[in-house]
Amino acid sequence: MNESIDGSNFAATKVENSSAILLIACVAQFMVVLDISVINVALPTIQRSLHFSNANLQWTINAYTIAFAGFLLLGGRAADIFGRKKIFLLGLGMFTTASLLGGFSQNQSELIVARSFQGLGGAVLSPATLTIIITTFRSNAAKTKALGIWGAVAAAGGAAGALVGGVLTDLVSWRWILFINVPIGIVCFLAASVFVSEYRNTSASRKLDIFGSILITSGLSLGIYSIVNTDTVSWTSPVTVGLLAVSIAIIVGFVIYEIKFAISPIIPFSMFKIRSLSLSNLCMLTMSASAFSMWYFLTLYMQDILHFSPLKTGFAFLPQTIMISVGAILSGRLIPKIGYKVFLLTGPILALIGFMWLSSVNTHSTYMSVILVPSMLITLGIGFTFAPAAAAATDGVPKELAGFASGVLNSSRQIGGAIGLAALVTVSLDISKLTGSNTNFTVHQVAAIIHGWSIAYIIAGFIAISALLFAIGLPKHKKEKYLISDDTNDAGKNDLDFLVVLE
Repeated sequence: MNESIDGSNFAATKVENSSAILLIACVAQFMVVLDISVINVALPTIQRSLHFSNANLQWTINAYTIAFAGFLLLGGRAADIFGRKKIFLLGLGMFTTASLLGGFSQNQSELIVARSFQGLGGAVLSPATLTIIITTFRSNAAKTKALGIWGAVAAAGGAAGALVGGVLTDLVSWRWILFINVPIGIVCFLAASVFVSEYRNTSASRKLDIFGSILITSGLSLGIYSIVNTDTVSWTSPVTVGLLAVSIAIIVGFVIYEIKFAISPIIPFSMFKIRSLSLSNLCMLTMSASAFSMWYFLTLYMQDILHFSPLKTGFAFLPQTIMISVGAILSGRLIPKIGYKVFLLTGPILALIGFMWLSSVNTHSTYMSVILVPSMLITLGIGFTFAPAAAAATDGVPKELAGFASGVLNSSRQIGGAIGLAALVTVSLDISKLTGSNTNFTVHQVAAIIHGWSIAYIIAGFIAISALLFAIGLPKHKKEKYLISDDTNDAGKNDLDFLVVLE
């Protein structure tokens, strides 16, 4: 049968078990979010196993985040056009297959390709989980409760990443941080085939902007590769300049194509005329650019310098994940009372203080003296920034563009993180003059590496504080914009994407 939900244009096919569907959607989202963070703790082990260079190691993270960011908006549109069940199963199948291939990787290229395919699967799967929830729960109260559970699970996935990665790497093998997705994915696929019925937006355009997604993803990938490649060629070399020029040309071409030629653009650029949307995306971009590097450097510091095991490193990251959750929950509760701007001004300041403190790290530093407190300040600042930035991004945005606004913000977070990580890793390696895959360092080499990280922390602090400059220009908030809508139309499917930023 066909029926309408909450007056929307989604067509349904059968009566559903809402509890089972919520569980399926939450498990899938947990996997997607987990795989963004789970690999961090395993980085040193992966480097030794597959002989990654100090520069190329970051691609185990960036391959996932670039593909995820580049195709996230496309994945959200696909669920509306082709049906939530079809796209959910497609994304889950891609993600599970990529996890299996990644676990069997025998060299760097195989792992990077698998992580890229995994990110693409996540970009298809993640928006579908949200569409499934919104089209399943009809009343505002039930929908609010379901989305709260979905958001909490997403937060738990991000928080559990370091610990799960540490346990699996230490007790089994780093390959199991990927293999673990396979049995979960298979069970989830079979359950979805039985319990999830098909819905699709009968009024949605049947066009997908695949070309636009390919343009922005290839432009970003080439740009980041040109930055990473400076470990072997100089910044001013014809190779670097040429690659950057081509990258910029592709990105400019993407903007022109989206504005002038795309029939169903993944990004309606006209909406960036809304000041709150533009500035909140810049806040998210800059804070993410600084934040991703912190986890990367601290993982290497704790395992290569302090000689923590992967398991101990996972536990060492727990205070940080707790502080992100505290910051996000606290700001989320207070935004309706005091607005988002105070948090977007406070978060970058806390991050700057933390990064400046981290920059004092040296060969005699310990976890308790230089890592614990400053990293907690940084992650509290991140929690204070990410959720309020999402609130600001939808403040003043027309209802029909709310889904685009939240989707673009998620993309800004991933893109900012990928670019920031590439730039700061490259700077630290350039300062330390260590670009190979060797991990058996002399005393002088250890000092050089730590000095490179110290400079990178200082730069990250100034990148973070630039978010404050963008936040100053934000208009006063409108409280009513944060209410959860009953509508489940095409644009509203991502209205609560701000829950994902807890990861």
